[in-house]
Order: sequence, then C-alpha cells, then structure tokens
Amino acid sequence: MIAIIDYDAGNLRSVEKAFQYLGASPVITRDPAQILSADKVILPGVGSFGDAMEKLHQYQLTDVIRDTVKKGTPFLGICLGLQLLFESSEETPGVKGLGICRGRILRIPETPGMKIPHMGWNSLSYTEEAGGNPNGRLFRGIPEDSYVYFVHSYYLKAAEPSIVTASTDYCTRIHASIEQDNVFACQFHPEKSGSIGLAILKNFLSI
Repeated sequence: MIAIIDYDAGNLRSVEKAFQYLGASPVITRDPAQILSADKVILPGVGSFGDAMEKLHQYQLTDVIRDTVKKGTPFLGICLGLQLLFESSEETPGVKGLGICRGRILRIPETPGMKIPHMGWNSLSYTEEAGGNPNGRLFRGIPEDSYVYFVHSYYLKAAEPSIVTASTDYCTRIHASIEQDNVFACQFHPEKSGSIGLAILKNFLSI
C-alpha cells in the first residue's frame, strides 16, 4: 500500500492521480497505523513551511514520519515535502523542520530579469561538478538535462553534497533532488512533469 500523507497542504489529488496512472492504488491518509504499515510513503505539499509544520504537529504526524523513515520504508517528499525534511527555512525563522536530513531552506535570491516564485521548466544536472550524484535511483534510465516543472520561492542548500542527486540553476544553484538511504525528495513536481515525471515516480515504485 502507498500512503500519501494528508496534512491539509494541497496537491494531494494530482499526486494520487499520477500514481493511479502508473497502476498503483495510493491511499490519502493521516492515520498513523496506515502510514506506518505502508509499503511506501509520500509527503507532498504546497504552501508555507511554518504552516505545514504546525499542521504536522497538530495531526501528531512528526513522530509518525520519523518512525516511518527509521523503519526503512521508502519515503518520497515532493516540493514543500522536500523542504520539511530539513532543519529550518528562511521562510519561517525559528520554526524547526523534521530534521531528518541536514541542510537549510533559503530564499531564492533576487536577480535582475528573473521572476520569483520560480515557476516553469528547468533541466536537471546529475554530475558531481554540478552538485549532483549521478547514481540517484529516482533517475535511473532518465537522461541528464531532462526538464521538470518547478513552482517555488525557496530552495534547498543541503549540508551534505553526497545526498544531492540532481541540481538545477535558477538565480543560484538549487539542490533539486536528494537521496539519503530510504529517503528521497524532489523540489520539483514529478506529478506535473509529463513523461519524465512519471518515469521518476515509476522508479520510486520499483524501489
């Protein structure tokens, strides 16, 4: 069973539909027992870091998420779901993230001629020189420089470059995807990234 964590953060239905298209039968839930017993768990999300952490605490999901990760269950964070896995965000100073991975979420720097939020298609780099790890399991069989869809104003700067599996450039170098043991996450939206995004989700299903 695939559990999609429901914490009122939006974007759940498009993630659900993408997995259904791939032949999976995901369940949208905030039931701790369902999440802990799932074969795979997804943490999607759009919105603000502080509000999202407040909801995770309100629904008593923070320890459930940490316990799921400790069990070794394959876990995928998407967009805001990636950011929440880290320690803190400039969007909401003083609010702690889940701290499952080390790093900070920073505001995309203002750059002349560039719009924030970053909304649109950007290509992914896997090479170590570009801040990525070419062995990321989410990207098996997916060519480097493939385009995926982003919507965000804040970006990840991981403390450990070894967990970064893909990066992109928009006003700065953005860590676009990470892999840490059984934890995977994407700043972009694979469910909105056409055939490339579906291939990424299919790779996650195969883990």
